Amino acid sequence: MAASGAKGEVFDITDMRNPVLTELQQAALAGAAQANFDFSAEAILGAAQAQTGLSDFGAMDFVERLELWCQCVKEDSFLSPISHAALWTMFLRYASDRLRVEDICKRHPEILDIVIDRPIIVAGPPRSGTTHLLGLLSADQRLRSMPWWEATAPVPTEADAPQADDANPRWTRAAAGWEQQDAMMPLFKFMHEFSPDHISEDIELQALDFSSYLLEWLALVPKWRDYYLNHDQSGTYAYLKKGLQVLTFLKGPNRWVIKCPQHMEQLPVLRATFPDATYVITHRDPVASIRSTLSMWLYASRILRTKSDPEEPKAYWIDRYRILLERCVRDHHVLPADQTVDVYFHQWIKNPDAILSEIYAKAGITLDAETLATLHKYHADHDPSVKGRVVFDLERDFGITADDIRENFEFYFNHFPVEREVR
Repeated sequence: MAASGAKGEVFDITDMRNPVLTELQQAALAGAAQANFDFSAEAILGAAQAQTGLSDFGAMDFVERLELWCQCVKEDSFLSPISHAALWTMFLRYASDRLRVEDICKRHPEILDIVIDRPIIVAGPPRSGTTHLLGLLSADQRLRSMPWWEATAPVPTEADAPQADDANPRWTRAAAGWEQQDAMMPLFKFMHEFSPDHISEDIELQALDFSSYLLEWLALVPKWRDYYLNHDQSGTYAYLKKGLQVLTFLKGPNRWVIKCPQHMEQLPVLRATFPDATYVITHRDPVASIRSTLSMWLYASRILRTKSDPEEPKAYWIDRYRILLERCVRDHHVLPADQTVDVYFHQWIKNPDAILSEIYAKAGITLDAETLATLHKYHADHDPSVKGRVVFDLERDFGITADDIRENFEFYFNHFPVEREVR
């Protein structure tokens, strides 16, 4: 299926339930099936030590979580060979990057004294526009953000030094990974982009502590979900802060702008870790967000799972959104009003400038005409109508209506003035 993304182009994925695989997808699955991976903490940590030549992982409490990640991967019987290869590579990357973070902090202990000064932190339901808002704010060069190429290799190695034919090997590796993903799932970029300059969620730094809700997006892992939701995340958020300190040491002290939807269910620990932050909480009809999540999961399942079953994401993610939004309703009061901006989607699409002005005012940053023009250009260049969009069809693909989903979220509509968007 062509996926050029010409202006106004609309893509309707009609084979969601019974995908027709391309020759490239079939070959990739067959090739990945030839490999075997030892999903154990011992194997992953040993491989990371061999790869980096380092041995000190810092505090070892994360090993219990890594073991549970591995157990959950082994228990998800419908993961495809491509998923196994991708997850092993990801776990190894996190372990290796943790070694590098610990190493640079030992060599430069002053890193841990760096102040993460008044960051702007975006949170909101997944698939609700938080990525666009993060990218928009990051267009202001006075703010420090984390592009994907840096998120996937936060501490450069000797091999990452600029070369005559490659000014940034980390960028080049990220670009190659993005091209590979785009070839395998050409419509995914219209749902969630992972190009090398795309601004990444801070969840990549949390993952160095082998926690967060990240694994839930990659496999069906109810055992991990329950563990994560029932364990204090203060240590993992402290590791996120350490990661930001390392990146600040390496590349400058500008004010940070970061985001992760998960923060919406971790507001007390977020507040405790970054007490002087400006908190930007986005709100949208949960049906719109869930519809996108379900469709993204089902589209990706053609290569990431051995079956494309709409009941899998439907059974998991509607309830998962409920938990996330319940915790936001429960804990929103911990955020100081003079440091918090609640962004409602229906207001944002009508008058984004007013909301940007409020964000900048509460962050104590001047929003001058030049900066506003820069933000307007980013907003226009990244409008869905510019790069194309995917049709989401709840009834056809999932046998469910908007009202069926929405009835689970009356508590959210009762607490926040969110408009019903999807009919």
